[in-house]
Amino acid sequence: MAQSEEKNSKLPTIPVGLDAYRMWDQWPLQRIGVRAYMRSTYDRSGGNEWADASHYLFAREEDHNVSLDVKGKGMLYFFRANHWHGSPWHFIVDGNDYVVKESGTDDPVNAKRTIRKSTFIPSKPFPEPLNWTWGTTNGANLIWTPMPFNESFRIAYSRTFYGTGYYIYNLFANENQLSQPLKSWNIKQEPDKDVLDLIHKAGTDIAPKGIATKTGEVVLDKETVTLAKINKPSSVVRAFKMKIPIEQSLDLDRVFLKVTWDKNKHPSINAPLSMFFGAGTFYNREEKEYLVKGFPVNIRYDYEKGELEASCYYPMPFFKSAKFELTGIRPGKTKVAYEIRYEPLKIDKQLSSYFHATYTDIPNPELGKDMVYLDTKGIEGQQDWSGSFVGTSFVFSHNGFLPTLEGDPRFFFDDSQTPQAYGTGTEEWGGGGDYWGGKNMTLPFAGHPCGTTKKENAKHEKDLIESAYRFLLADMMPFGKRAVIRFEHGGENLSTEHYEAVAYWYGLPKPSLVLTDSIDVGNPENERLHAYESPDASAVQTIVSRYEWGVDKLPTKVAKEWGSGHKLPENYDELKGKEIFPAQEKDGRYTRGVSTFIVDVSKDNVGVLLRRTLDYSFPNQTANVFVLDESNGQHEWKKAGIWYLAGSNTCIYSAPKGELGKRQKVVQTSNRRLRDDEFMIPATLTSGKSKLKIKVEFVANDQGLFLDMPFPKESAWSELDYKVYSYVLPEF
Repeated sequence: MAQSEEKNSKLPTIPVGLDAYRMWDQWPLQRIGVRAYMRSTYDRSGGNEWADASHYLFAREEDHNVSLDVKGKGMLYFFRANHWHGSPWHFIVDGNDYVVKESGTDDPVNAKRTIRKSTFIPSKPFPEPLNWTWGTTNGANLIWTPMPFNESFRIAYSRTFYGTGYYIYNLFANENQLSQPLKSWNIKQEPDKDVLDLIHKAGTDIAPKGIATKTGEVVLDKETVTLAKINKPSSVVRAFKMKIPIEQSLDLDRVFLKVTWDKNKHPSINAPLSMFFGAGTFYNREEKEYLVKGFPVNIRYDYEKGELEASCYYPMPFFKSAKFELTGIRPGKTKVAYEIRYEPLKIDKQLSSYFHATYTDIPNPELGKDMVYLDTKGIEGQQDWSGSFVGTSFVFSHNGFLPTLEGDPRFFFDDSQTPQAYGTGTEEWGGGGDYWGGKNMTLPFAGHPCGTTKKENAKHEKDLIESAYRFLLADMMPFGKRAVIRFEHGGENLSTEHYEAVAYWYGLPKPSLVLTDSIDVGNPENERLHAYESPDASAVQTIVSRYEWGVDKLPTKVAKEWGSGHKLPENYDELKGKEIFPAQEKDGRYTRGVSTFIVDVSKDNVGVLLRRTLDYSFPNQTANVFVLDESNGQHEWKKAGIWYLAGSNTCIYSAPKGELGKRQKVVQTSNRRLRDDEFMIPATLTSGKSKLKIKVEFVANDQGLFLDMPFPKESAWSELDYKVYSYVLPEF
């Protein structure tokens, strides 16, 4: 076996499609050669125009308004829309157009009044508990049915009134690495019963039985108590459960759970108990059985026994030892019981990862700047981490104030300056819509478990704590060296609420993505060093613009949705209009021909990721990417795939006045021309090589904004710089 083939054979098998659910024990697995993206209908100016709805990449016929357009080999894992808005939706998979409706579509004006139980049409591809409609979620239609594609995937809305949505998909570099072949989704397929049965078990004990178990009871008579220590090499915790007296539960919801793996200096789990298990507080206003009925965590009340049972089923590997502690206790006589079940680890430790629950307290968010719920750089004393982001449990108000939910999620992976994930609002992230109408709900992967509908309706001071959760399984987001999880506070980063968050993630303290080269296009010396050639390229162009990071300046007017409950700082009049993100200057070229260059990669690579900084004013940038193969005496270009970025900084905004209003043709051009975009080269074309010669061949794309209206610029391939990252197996 050749050295490169041997290296590729060590790549993990990635669970994809429904396997991502049934193989949930593989949650900690390193996802090398997989990238996750979240796209949405967000306001391109960084603001909150009509609640981040109805911004489209481009459009064709009246019923074809495109909000997502992807090329490559991948899988759509999640779709979210507000109620029936946008329906009928077109899911266009590898060129096949499948129409999905929602039962509110035919009479949208009266749907809330006339429909008791909304459904998808057809219903068979979208059964519960993988999919939910607004009657259950209190505002959103959620689709978790995986939809694989081999060449392209597009989502288009038929109606544009309040057409809000966000979508999570994966792209894959190495087909031979996947647990099953990518077969194009079609609307006649139904999710397998075993997966539906598994997710229906959310709220119950889903972990294996008959494995090693540690149980006990401790008295909380000291500020810090140890629950358990486990010394068992290469093991994985499959269940961690606690029983707490209901009468004392409110006194304990801010006691911290600390879990330390392998005697590290820093705990990897360090979070308030209630938030770790998915809720901002243990206060249960309606005395429901389940406060949180999630798949990986849940909180259940047994009022007959007077016990609250909190359970976690995230697989949690360790390689030498594990230590579970409670700290921040007010000493007394309260007793709590615990159960920990664990078994031998079946994943090679180099391909596994530690489980983390990182807590952040943000009592005073900075005006104009996103809150950072997680930045893995330097965390726990380690510079780089390779793993996956798998969810959040967060408090968004301690004051029963819901409009702060206008804030968008923005997630940045591996030092990209453009968020690979950009959503439309915080309650959308938590599986709801329109602030859930203030109501509580709990689903396997999303929920709003606690918080009053209105401040004046609060029954207890802890009823004012509003919290939500979002767990990622099939739609988890891998990273190779760094994850930065950011959220707006309010639609324009103006909220002064008290936020708290727990970020759930897996990670090893070694990178799997290493920067090995970069090209500064437009710099003659750097171009020469990389043998950069582009005969048809433009002269060097200078661009002064911005990335998509939020509002450029603090707004002079507060948006309507804040209502009377919002408070700004007393000195806001002095601050409004202040610039937050100044423009940057970059230079580079564009071409409608071919560019070639030579770059350094790690000889130990198992694939390569190219990141290009570009001028996004050129629309629908498309190119074929080739790698020169000089092995075995050959000298030929081999195609690595198609590199495509839909849309441009010019988009369509269509917000008709009524549910059935005709599409509007409002053209908007933002001042955000700078963008980073990514492309993965398969390991079969890169392994064993220390240098790669790459050819990028522009493909003309005449897609207009509308059928009768072109984009302001003709399409071209923009190159400001390239960064070259080598995938490697983490040296752990």
